[in-house]
Amino acid sequence: MAQILYIEDEKEIAEWVTKDLTLKGHNITWLTSGNEVESHIETADIVILDVMLPGLDGFSIGRRIKKEKKDLPIMMLSARTSVEDKVEGLDFADDYLTKPFYLEELSARVEVLLRRFQKNDEVMELQHLSIHTKEGLIFNQETNEEIQLTGKQYHLFQFFIRHLNQILTKEQLYEGVWGERYLEGDKTLMVHIRYLREKIEKNPATPKIIETIRGIGYRVKA
Repeated sequence: MAQILYIEDEKEIAEWVTKDLTLKGHNITWLTSGNEVESHIETADIVILDVMLPGLDGFSIGRRIKKEKKDLPIMMLSARTSVEDKVEGLDFADDYLTKPFYLEELSARVEVLLRRFQKNDEVMELQHLSIHTKEGLIFNQETNEEIQLTGKQYHLFQFFIRHLNQILTKEQLYEGVWGERYLEGDKTLMVHIRYLREKIEKNPATPKIIETIRGIGYRVKA
């Protein structure tokens, strides 16, 4: 779970992004301008910063943030697509995403930046699994082998980890990982959970890590 400082003056976009990143387990502080940035950057793990803002533009705000805290990753969001604008943004920022964008791509880029700037790994043990949460690595402690997950399997498992001991509905899981509304009868989630279990469970036929809560959804217990 990361503390995200999000600066965006377009309400509809901000609410859309904030809802998605919150569902993925992050804490969001949303500002509509750069006026209060200084009081939030000390606790932020990453900054998502729009270019077009009232008062100081995103480029100016981003440079100030980097000057004060150079190890704080910044992702620029902008409707400006020219090479010149991207070059100006990447002169100080760590990533630059043009509007319109997909929530899934934004989330993936946020995760990449968080991993890149995380200096110390944290290891979590879950039954026979050793989970290096900052490095994004999972090992079977009994065989010392790394468990390789696909992108969606990894995001699904991370969503469970961020919500340990919580019973999660199909709707919550689908919206949190795919960023879309769950449609009754859709087998996508069920298939991904089956494949995930095949990789992380000792016996996928009797899963001990990802529990099925009949009639509700799933849960991973610490």
